[in-house]
Amino acid sequence: MTDSSTSPTSAAPASPAADRPVYVIGGGPGGLAAAHALRARGIRAVVLERSDAVGASWRGHYDRLHLHTTRRLSALPGLPIPRRFGRWVSRDNVVRYLEKYAEHHDLEIVTGVEVSRVERTADGTGWLLHATGGRELTGGAVVVATGFNHTPKVPDWPGLKDWTGDFRHASAYRNAEPFTGRDVLVVGIGNTGAEIAVDLVEGGAGRVRLAVRTAPHIVRRSTAGWAAQYTAVAVRRLPVGLVDRLARPMARISVPDLSAHGLPRPDTGLYSRVKQGAIPVQDVGLIDAVRRGRIEVVAAVSSFEDGKVVLADGTVAEPDAVVAATGYRRGLEELVGHLGVLDERGRPLAHGARTPQDTPGLYFTGFSNPISGMFREMAIDAEKIAKAVARQADGKLSRLPV
Repeated sequence: MTDSSTSPTSAAPASPAADRPVYVIGGGPGGLAAAHALRARGIRAVVLERSDAVGASWRGHYDRLHLHTTRRLSALPGLPIPRRFGRWVSRDNVVRYLEKYAEHHDLEIVTGVEVSRVERTADGTGWLLHATGGRELTGGAVVVATGFNHTPKVPDWPGLKDWTGDFRHASAYRNAEPFTGRDVLVVGIGNTGAEIAVDLVEGGAGRVRLAVRTAPHIVRRSTAGWAAQYTAVAVRRLPVGLVDRLARPMARISVPDLSAHGLPRPDTGLYSRVKQGAIPVQDVGLIDAVRRGRIEVVAAVSSFEDGKVVLADGTVAEPDAVVAATGYRRGLEELVGHLGVLDERGRPLAHGARTPQDTPGLYFTGFSNPISGMFREMAIDAEKIAKAVARQADGKLSRLPV
């Protein structure tokens, strides 16, 4: 591994095609997996990481976070996750695994370098990366792996700018200690919002309300030892309508009806919602906390007024603190938006081994949230990307010494 002290020089001249590495932007699991897969095929891959260490996004997550996918199906290519980390790997152990992964595969990683823009080289044979410190780096191909959770997203609620209460995005939440005895409103019932609400209840918050706009599908993380991920992998390639129909009776058997507590069963199919970007909420204590009244489900937030929070049903809440689990943006517009490779929501038009039509050699990984598990899909993408790059590598990319 290398760090910013060995980073590429500023404004380097365009290098001969055969001397150009593949630049991997982002030192998270997707970027590390891609770098190893390329290296395993003899192709030089340089990981550019804007922070000072790999796994930066994982280091910033809340303390109690665990993978919702199994250890066995979450390993990246070439290195199993240690058995001692348990079936559901904790945040800290994910970070340890990523550190070990980079070391084990002797990956070439440059930290402290943020890429701001990617564009074609003047001769059209490669890619020019503009990075911090005035660096201009020329690569034969680029893998963008800057992460699904890149830029915190907060809705433009009326009155929020003038609200003086304790407000934070979920990205700034670590644990329940600062909220002991306090009245907290958590906004958003994705996996993050649901788990933070449970953490607050278990950590001693005085009152916990969960603001919900659309009732989610809730699944048990594991039933009689059978992980939900196993089923997700099995059905991922089946028709959406078929999976929707199969999921309904399973949900009625495994998950109680929470309608009386403000969480009715969704009226749209589980897999249909996944295709729209809404992953089911895995139960890590939410069902029990809602049934016991320890988490109160309330309507979505409408606005902030005079120190109060106005909800969509007209009721008013006066919490001591608000935690907005309202998601993230991919943050790709400045980096590659000018290339016409993003959809209207800022997501890559292609991922894995597929490249956008007019940008050969530009790959994306880690920007979908598949039902079968993000780590698993990034591992698969890494191998496919490396195979695709290898097909066009002869005479065009920097090869590692044999």
